[in-house]
Amino acid sequence: MPISSAAASAGAVVSGGPPGRTGASAPRTARERARAEITAEILAAGRRHLATEGAAALSLRAIARELGMASSAVYRYVASRDELLTKLITGAYDSLGAAAEEREAAKDRSDLSGRWTAICTAVRDWALANPHEYALIYGSPVPGYVAPTDTIGPASRVSNLLVQILADAVERGLAVPPPGSGPVSPPAAAALTPVRSVLPAEIPAAAVQTGLMMWAALFGAVSFELFGQFHNVVAEEPDKREAFFAECVRRWAVQLGIGTESFD
Repeated sequence: MPISSAAASAGAVVSGGPPGRTGASAPRTARERARAEITAEILAAGRRHLATEGAAALSLRAIARELGMASSAVYRYVASRDELLTKLITGAYDSLGAAAEEREAAKDRSDLSGRWTAICTAVRDWALANPHEYALIYGSPVPGYVAPTDTIGPASRVSNLLVQILADAVERGLAVPPPGSGPVSPPAAAALTPVRSVLPAEIPAAAVQTGLMMWAALFGAVSFELFGQFHNVVAEEPDKREAFFAECVRRWAVQLGIGTESFD
């Protein structure tokens, strides 16, 4: 879920809009280009500081020293530490979302299992390549920071892809989840009210429940691997970790009703 509970609302599960990058068009004037370049340098320095100091210790003054700028000059581009955090969080969500969208778009629309696998694999690959940015958006909350609603759209990009797979499966008449799982209990159905309000009405409660479970399982497995909880549990060799994750992805697809019981 997003780093702050303020952004971890139903809107962070599905934004209601099409996936894609957000933001203004490229700057046109020399002043706009210079501002964009300096802002990009500040953000790059911020990402470096995430790796060395952690999000809680992020400091605009330290970034200014690294870039050889006066502290007052940095504040002309980023108004506060919280604004810098928001920009870094939004950038991380957009980078992750773009990676998942690119992988998913390469699959045939009818291949629901292939699309699901592409998204899950893209999430893991991005997390392993960008561990500090992943920790920023899926790790411990930064004390005193509350994410604004600006983060909801970028945070929704991966979940939008997963919701579309659910919707496509239901539209094709697939049993999502498979028979045998039973109906959702009335208390659990009531708990789903926030997310049901922003999802297509044709997706049944059992599919929503299962989808949320698989969403949590995906990011839980990635977080466990990245933050060390699999140490002495799953073999450390990269190929074995990859095989373990691939088996998780296959079994999650079966639980959703879009996979097969066999493996290659």
